Amino acid sequence: MHTKCSIKRRQSTRIYVGGVPIGDGAPIAVQSMTNTRTTDVEATVTQIKILKNVGADIVRISVPTMEAAEAFKLIRAQTSMPLVADIHFDYRIALRVAEYGVDCLRINPGNIGSEQRIRSVVGAACDKNIPIRIGVNGGSLERDIQKKYGELTPEALVESAMRHVDILDRLNFKQFKVSVKSSDVFLTVEAYRQLAQRIEQPLHLGITEAGGVRAGSVKSSVGLGMLLAEGIGDTLRISLAADPVEEIKVGFDILKSLCIRSRGINFIACPTCSRQEFDVIATVNALEQRLEDVIIPMDVSIIGCVVNGPGEAEIAHIGVAGSKKRSAYYNDGKRQKERFDNDHLIDQLEAKIRAKAAMLDDNNRIHIDVNTRK
Repeated sequence: MHTKCSIKRRQSTRIYVGGVPIGDGAPIAVQSMTNTRTTDVEATVTQIKILKNVGADIVRISVPTMEAAEAFKLIRAQTSMPLVADIHFDYRIALRVAEYGVDCLRINPGNIGSEQRIRSVVGAACDKNIPIRIGVNGGSLERDIQKKYGELTPEALVESAMRHVDILDRLNFKQFKVSVKSSDVFLTVEAYRQLAQRIEQPLHLGITEAGGVRAGSVKSSVGLGMLLAEGIGDTLRISLAADPVEEIKVGFDILKSLCIRSRGINFIACPTCSRQEFDVIATVNALEQRLEDVIIPMDVSIIGCVVNGPGEAEIAHIGVAGSKKRSAYYNDGKRQKERFDNDHLIDQLEAKIRAKAAMLDDNNRIHIDVNTRK
């Protein structure tokens, strides 16, 4: 219902991670990473399923050992989720998971040894149509680059990235994406800006080691928001010291706030004051928890008084404007004769929101079906 913004995306090439398109105007993919031990197959598969249910497009798994690679084989057999294997230094692990059906390799070519080893990994990726993510991190730059710059700079991150890009270019391998992450917002943003001018491949965004849920979400929102608003970025991960589910939620909230990609309910809620006629905070918190399973994009306005309530409700799918004992109810911007009992507001709103979501979903299915028949 709200006016949608328009951001001109940076033009990039297209790759696929499993069935997920990346770059060239494809929807920005949201991913997270499992934090279970990969060798605990049951726990890892369970976490992948949970991440899928909250909307993750891609899941990354650390594969540090051959034992973990064998566990990856069992994990792969139990999920269709696009999986990225995070590998450092040991090229043999990359070859093994390539055989086991990995959808993307997160590996820096320059860190896996001799030219022959690099060629073997790139050859396997090429043969099996597996893309590579070059992942440069401010905490693990090559020593000669650290010595050259003396401190972490955007130019240092980009030089490291281009070193790996040049290797893939020399081997005529084009199916890759790149990230240049640090925990410093402005440094990371500038590095991505520079890199976006130098390569045509997709960019994976992130503020690495961003922190806990609150501070990390803020840092990620500021940094990624700056880049996304400039059209830079094709996939993203919010790196939080928290449950990976929170990374997915924050990722989608960032995209939603920029009108880039909508999934689930966009709650428009007042910060509350003494004018509120019902407990807005408790209402919103309860509805967010109850309605996590709703993935249809919707605007729901919950305002505790009649000062701003009607105006916000008129541009939402579902809206409520607080008044004494019984609050005004809006559907598609139009005030309804029906009113909500403030004592039972949460249950009434949940029912209306679910009904509206079902209707929007049905309409969308009909639209897709009609277009398909044409």
